[in-house]
Amino acid sequence: MSDWPLLFDPHALDGPGETKQARLAAAIVQAVRAGRLRPGARLLGSRRLAEAMGVHRNTALAALRALEAEGWITTRPGAGTFVAADLPDVAAQPFAGPRAGTPAAPGFDFPAAPEAPPAEPPPGALVLAGGVPDLRSVPVVALTRAWRRALTVAGGTLLSYGPPHGHPALRAALAQMVTRLRGLTAGPDDVLVTRGSQQALDLLARVLVRPGDVVAVEALGYPPAWSAFERAGARLVPLPVDGEGADVDALEAALATGPVRAIYLTPHHQFPTMVPLSPARRLRLLALAARHRVAVIEDDYDHEFHHVGRPLHPLASADDAGVVVYVGTLSKVLAPGLRAGFVVAPRPLIDRLAAERRVVDRQGDRALEAALAELLEDGEVQRHARRMRRVYGARRAALVEALRAHAGDALGFDVPPGGLALWARFERDDFPGWVRRCRDRGVWFQTAPELCRPDATPPPCARLGFASLDEDALREAARRMGAALL
Repeated sequence: MSDWPLLFDPHALDGPGETKQARLAAAIVQAVRAGRLRPGARLLGSRRLAEAMGVHRNTALAALRALEAEGWITTRPGAGTFVAADLPDVAAQPFAGPRAGTPAAPGFDFPAAPEAPPAEPPPGALVLAGGVPDLRSVPVVALTRAWRRALTVAGGTLLSYGPPHGHPALRAALAQMVTRLRGLTAGPDDVLVTRGSQQALDLLARVLVRPGDVVAVEALGYPPAWSAFERAGARLVPLPVDGEGADVDALEAALATGPVRAIYLTPHHQFPTMVPLSPARRLRLLALAARHRVAVIEDDYDHEFHHVGRPLHPLASADDAGVVVYVGTLSKVLAPGLRAGFVVAPRPLIDRLAAERRVVDRQGDRALEAALAELLEDGEVQRHARRMRRVYGARRAALVEALRAHAGDALGFDVPPGGLALWARFERDDFPGWVRRCRDRGVWFQTAPELCRPDATPPPCARLGFASLDEDALREAARRMGAALL
């Protein structure tokens, strides 16, 4: 045993973090796993071990006791301490240097991600993010007070398990909101609370889609939704988008060739073009869905922010056949980090979604849901939405004016009646080059190729969000975008 320290990484007991006792025990375990200490091998006694490793004897004793409790070693009175004899015997591996920590890659195979992650803007960039509200304006004080009251009144019950459907008070408040403000007829039992609209879409894909099913989607649209359906085994059929929204003629043609399981749409403010689905197409789509028994998944992601006239009522408000599943969120009116979405549908589907949710997520954040229910009940969310609608309207006007001043006829766009972004068409050659030069100048935004189905041809268009930046920052972004023109 004179070479005892050579069995271990010479730096095994160095560094911050765990105690020397824990590091000594881990070093002995690693030597066993590497075959440098074999099953049944006798170990040094606590005194000699402490001397060999340069630690206090109490440290060595504590490490040996911990290893014995875990079953790595055994002590025989009068004989000494030994590596447990029932451990598997492995070939000895010489020490090759300090351990690098966790492996750089898993020791097993798994499929690669189906799509590459988008590039991230650098710190300090002006990001025209179309789906992000102004997080500086979130009513944090009111939310914190409501959250504290929820925990105080309910005690520890909100920190325990609850129904996967969501907090009853929030389900009731959301049902009242969509009934009063969005024209739906819904009760609490018709509502499922989810962690954002993305979880709602994922649950719907899991429940509605079988491998090989056809799901019709807008050819320019929301890629995370497409991914949810594709992961469930769907085959996506793109519907062209024009000035009236999704092309219902294309949907009718798809239905003529075979069954379509579901249609995913953003009919209020089409993502990303911001075009509302026209009344005529709404009526035709609902009739087709009812005739062919197709589920219509309506993603109404920013209903509150309509700047001209009143918001359009959702498709679900005119659904007499029970084919529309309505998906909403509080991410745009409050903050995406709160992860507060919901589904409105007939109770049998809500219960089926809740059963699926119990498997993948169990339940939501009950304390947060109780706090959000209070903010909806006392009108704080609605007041905040009204305030921010005025703010975002002014920012929309500032960005429109600045783009016209700095980009001139290089960017063509219609000012949308609602939403939190502009959809602009680049009217010159070399759209990719202009996007690259904008990013070099610290201005980032989404482009049509990032929002287009692979089987559709992307137009040279950009989605320019105006909600998360103030008016001065928007003007500066437009100036830089103009400077990037050749």
